[in-house]
Amino acid sequence: MTTSATRSYTDIRQALLDRQELALVDVREEAPFAESHPLFAVNIPLSKLELEVLARIPRKDTPVTVYDNGEGLAQRALERFAALGYVDVKLLEGGLAGWRDAGGELFIDVNVPSKAFGELVEHHRHTPSLAAEEVKALLDAKADVVVLDARRFDEYQTMSIPTGISVPGAELVLRARELAPDPATRIVVNCAGRTRSIIGTQSLVNAGLPNPISALRNGTIGWLLAGQTLDHGQARRFAQVTEDTREIASADARRVADKARVQRASLTELHTWQADTTRTTYLFDVRTPEEFAAGHLPGARSTPGGQLVQETDHFASVRGARIVLADDDGVRANMSASWLAQLGWEVHVLDGLQAAHFSEQGDWDAPGPTPPQVEEIAPETLAQWQAEGGVAVLDFTASANYVKQHIPGAWWTLRADLKNAVAKVPVAERYVLTCGSSRLARLAVDEVHALTGKPVFLLKGGTASWIKAGLALEHGETNLASPRIDRYRRPYEGTEAPREAMQAYLDWEYGLVAQLDRDGTHGFYVI
Repeated sequence: MTTSATRSYTDIRQALLDRQELALVDVREEAPFAESHPLFAVNIPLSKLELEVLARIPRKDTPVTVYDNGEGLAQRALERFAALGYVDVKLLEGGLAGWRDAGGELFIDVNVPSKAFGELVEHHRHTPSLAAEEVKALLDAKADVVVLDARRFDEYQTMSIPTGISVPGAELVLRARELAPDPATRIVVNCAGRTRSIIGTQSLVNAGLPNPISALRNGTIGWLLAGQTLDHGQARRFAQVTEDTREIASADARRVADKARVQRASLTELHTWQADTTRTTYLFDVRTPEEFAAGHLPGARSTPGGQLVQETDHFASVRGARIVLADDDGVRANMSASWLAQLGWEVHVLDGLQAAHFSEQGDWDAPGPTPPQVEEIAPETLAQWQAEGGVAVLDFTASANYVKQHIPGAWWTLRADLKNAVAKVPVAERYVLTCGSSRLARLAVDEVHALTGKPVFLLKGGTASWIKAGLALEHGETNLASPRIDRYRRPYEGTEAPREAMQAYLDWEYGLVAQLDRDGTHGFYVI
């Protein structure tokens, strides 16, 4: 690596090829990130850097390179990283334009490494698929077919293929035998677009299930483009499996993991790695969130396996790090690990785990900085102040949450855009900050005070406490102090996306294999 205050495209490319640890961090919001970024860039917006980075880049001396596209965010990010104790953070030479001008390949969309890998899998393995019209004909004919939806349950509930059952990706090999016990039953795996249906279908093929297995080509997008109707609000989920099924699935998954060159580890080795300050080790529990909450290994993060494979960059943001996976049956961890290994990660599955090892309970709690001490007020106090006048409410929640419901009169604000946003809000005698929980809003109190010179308060418990108090709510884009760029609108989301956008998205996915070749740093292989 260079010893200057910057790292070049050449430095980072070489580190990727050498499998060295690095984090290339785009600190813009998600929408501009999705418009253009390097393959292995991870998106940690400046707005919420402190709340995300400690879990995503846990080792403080990881070589971190930050960039923006000329907005001035990267320089501010350097100061935030330094304040959090990171010691090897540099700017990308020339920012995003510097990467492009040096010959670096740029990609659009989000979770691109995983999506590009999915296309590579289909390219090499010719993963079987059926067109939407063919699947509908099978369903209309009451054929012996079962449709398994490999997305998260909340995505499945939004829209699903008629008769579809929710079986998130990592659960497929464990659950499919009981959902299709007759080897003659055709299994169709779908997602919204392509990646999770390809990976899900190929998982079942790799595991050796005897059924005819196909992906729904182009997922729910393909279904809509064929002029067919989706269901909404469905709740069909997989059931528990028998011990016999679990044992068969466990043997299948272990065989696939061995073929993918997944490594094995014991708890003793894990503890040694966790104490090693020279390497990053991620510990992920790939079971369902409900199983995780009931009991998990101390220090593990809940990352259901299908989503971990789909969004690896969001959870393991240090390329070249070590990943350790845990479950209690050997199926979910081995299948997830088989894909991560092919995605170029050093991945280990923990063996020899006993029930007593899953000793921590509850949801995963993200590590964060020591929260600054600020003056808090109750929802009832804010309501009274609003009745009296002279108060401005700034809401730092995700824009989608704000549009759904917010405190009447509140201004939606992006923290990274605070200076511009405050200038758009009518001057007030005092300011009250909120977000869903007030964790993010708390970090902005001192900044707002510095910009306004007025007293600034935090709503205790955030907007959630306002809702719990039964106070009035407002809906829609009523007061936007910042542009809604915090989230990229995915073309496969919901049912309102224009046909052109859906088709363009599919065309883009088809082109990813060629883009991977041009980039040349991926290190993927396909078993």
